[in-house]
Parts: sequence; C-alpha cells; structure tokens
Amino acid sequence: MKTLPSMLPVILLSTFSIQANASACGSFSIADMNWNSASLIAHVDQFILNNGYQCDAELVPGDSVPTGLSMIEKGRPDVAPELWTNGIKEALDKGIANKRLRYAGNSLVNGGEEGFWLPAYLVDQYPEMATIEGVIQHAELFQHPESDTTYAFYGCPAGWTCQITSEHLFNALELETHGFEMIDPGSGAGLAGTIAKAYERNLPWFGYYWSPTPVLGKYEMVKVDFGSGTDVEEYRNCTTQPDCESPKVTMYPPSPVSTITTEAFSQAEPQAFEYFSKRGFTNQEMSILLAWMEDNQADEETAMYHFLEQYPHIWKAWVSDEVASKVESAL
Repeated sequence: MKTLPSMLPVILLSTFSIQANASACGSFSIADMNWNSASLIAHVDQFILNNGYQCDAELVPGDSVPTGLSMIEKGRPDVAPELWTNGIKEALDKGIANKRLRYAGNSLVNGGEEGFWLPAYLVDQYPEMATIEGVIQHAELFQHPESDTTYAFYGCPAGWTCQITSEHLFNALELETHGFEMIDPGSGAGLAGTIAKAYERNLPWFGYYWSPTPVLGKYEMVKVDFGSGTDVEEYRNCTTQPDCESPKVTMYPPSPVSTITTEAFSQAEPQAFEYFSKRGFTNQEMSILLAWMEDNQADEETAMYHFLEQYPHIWKAWVSDEVASKVESAL
C-alpha cells in the first residue's frame, strides 16, 4: 500500500507528458500553389499556425494536379490549402478511400463560381435582366464593337476549358438566334479589360466570367439566371465535353475548392486539422483581396499582413480567443 503514493508523481508526470504531446503542434509542409488566391491562403495559414498554435509550418512550391498526386503517392506535402477538386476528383476519391488523404474543409466556402454576367447598374436599371429572358428582351443594348447588325456576348478566351462550356451554353440558349455573336477576347486580360472599359463608361456588358477574381472584387456584377436550375449530370457529360452535339441549358455548378491533407497529418496534428476545417473565404472576400493585390502590386506575403490587420472579423471566427491574441501579438 505504501508504494502507491510514491508512484503518484510518476503517474501524474506521465499523464502530463501525454497531454502535452497531444496538444503540441509539430512540423509539417503546406503547398504554396502558383496562383494568387491559393498562395495568399497558404501564407495566412502559415502565419496563424506558427504564431497562434506554435507550429513549425513550412511553405513548399505546389501546383494543382502534381501536388494532389504527390500527396497520394509520397505523403508530401502535408496540406494543399486550395485544391480545385473537379480536375483531380477520381484520384482524390481513391486516395481518400485508401486512407491516404482527407478533406479538411472548404477553402472557398461558395466553391468556384462561373456564369454569364452583367454589370449591377444595368440590372438596377432593368431588373428583368437578372434573367436570360430579360437580357434577350434588351439585346439591342449590347452593341457589337465591329458590327451594327449583331449584339455582343464576350466568351471565354480560345484554348481555355471554359471556352467549351461557354460556347455550348451560348448555343443551348440560342443566343445567336436572338442576334448575339460570341466574341473571343483573346486573353484573360482582354476579357477583364472589356468589363473594366464598360464599367468606366457605364455601358452594357454581357459575357462569361468566373469568381473569385480581382475583376469581381472591383466591379459589382450580377450572374444571369437561366431559369433552368443546375443539371450536374448534363454539365459533366455534355457541357464540358468538346464533342457534345446537343447541349441543354444548365447553370454552372459550383466547383468544389477544398483544403486537402494527408491522413497521417490529420492524425498527428488534430489542432491544425481543426483549424483547416474552420478556415474558409467567401468568393466576395477573396475577390476583394485579389483586387487589392492587383491595385497595390502586392505579393502574397504583403497581402497576408493586409488581410490579418484589416479583416480580423473574418479570421478570428476560425480560431479561439487565445489563438487570436497570439496572432495579434505577432502582428
């Protein structure tokens, strides 16, 4: 009986050690993807985890498909903060089924968004133009830059995947029958430039675009309702396929944009995994940040500080008060 009290300090010390190890944050890698929104998210994650959770998170170069495949085959990097999963869905699903990967949460909570858009001031003036029927009703407003007999619809640049979908939906909506001609803007910058020019002159504009982007952070746009709802099977099996001969009308389904981790990471770093499950941006929030980066020619690290300093109401919702205090002290 006398041995029990003498063993208590050892038991308590062991229990404390186990609890400390369970709550400690270790070393891991985060993919710094080669596009602005993903790289910004990676920098935000690194700063919050290293300063708020005392992790040792390292940024490593990444790209969409290669990063996903590397995580499945090699278990590295540990985290992909913004992965557009449609393009690699089959491999990701297999990786999750084989317990190599795990979905942590949605980096873009709305998903990537595509559609046919109008300037908000146009819909304010003609509320019916929020629908495709209203756009067709006012087709004559959309002056073609090179023709007096046709109306302008700005499509996706040639060679991009969205050229296929936007052309199929243009045809399914029979816009050519109503006098519209699809204009190839030549490049992403060219397409953005047509929106900026219309906004500066308060002119009508109608065409394809996507979010989050700096353009939709600068200019208020309204997505046109086709009145069809979203037919995911039609979109996958026909709208996205180059050889689809009879496309039907469907709204673009959201593109899932997720944070993916390795299964090993989710087990080893429960606090960091919980953070990733709560962290997410709306398209509008991200579009505004991307517009700020473009206007200020800021890199991702500069934009990270701007975000953490100017938008605490967003990121504090992801973490505890204690963690938020540590992050603010580090800033």
